Amino acid sequence: MFMTIAEVLTREQNGVLHCDGAWIRAHRRQLATVVTIRGEIDALNADRIAGCIRRFILGEDRVVLDMSGVTGFAAPGISLLQTFDDDCRAEGVQWTLVASPAVTESLGDSGFSDEHSVPEALQDLADAIALRRRLALPLVRTS
Repeated sequence: MFMTIAEVLTREQNGVLHCDGAWIRAHRRQLATVVTIRGEIDALNADRIAGCIRRFILGEDRVVLDMSGVTGFAAPGISLLQTFDDDCRAEGVQWTLVASPAVTESLGDSGFSDEHSVPEALQDLADAIALRRRLALPLVRTS
């Protein structure tokens, strides 16, 4: 059963999902849904966190995964990100990672690029949308 972002957020206390040492909160912005994870991600909670953040892959809505407040990031966290990436690709959802130093250190050369902040990630999305519109405009004019 699929739920809307509003339903997921209101279902939990104050819109916060608690996951055994980490908490998750999502905010709908004009350009994307920002899913914020704070705390530690380890073998005990990685599967539960993966299930929680999967809820925010909706339609073609873009997602900014804000992990800037993650203080501990064990190896299961990398698997969590790989699964999230696979799920987003399967749904055609573009996503961006904002990583904390703990996450960046653990990821190394795993292929995940990250933004330095949520505002930078949202600005990059806005720039990409504007570029696509500029590229598409000549095609629309010639039709």
